[in-house]
Amino acid sequence: MAAVESIRFEVPIGHDWREHGVCKGRTNLFFPPRAERPQARMRREAQARLLCSTCPVQAPCQEFARGNHEYGFWGGESEEDRHLAGYTVAAPIGVRARAGAS
Repeated sequence: MAAVESIRFEVPIGHDWREHGVCKGRTNLFFPPRAERPQARMRREAQARLLCSTCPVQAPCQEFARGNHEYGFWGGESEEDRHLAGYTVAAPIGVRARAGAS
């Protein structure tokens, strides 16, 4: 069985953590297109989550999204994930969609 090592990445002082994100240039995975179907959203978010899991700046990205009530997929979390974790989100897409379906 192979051991997985945790690699700690420190953003140099004076540098923006966003410059080091593996998502750079891949906004199509992190922000939904208009009228996205639930199955397409699940596939897109699974790809985004996989990419985030390899990102050296996942933690500051997640903190930024939580602190700034961001929409989209940030730091391995969707709006609904942040909402369920207890962070204020103006209108989480997943929760809003379920509420309208009732």
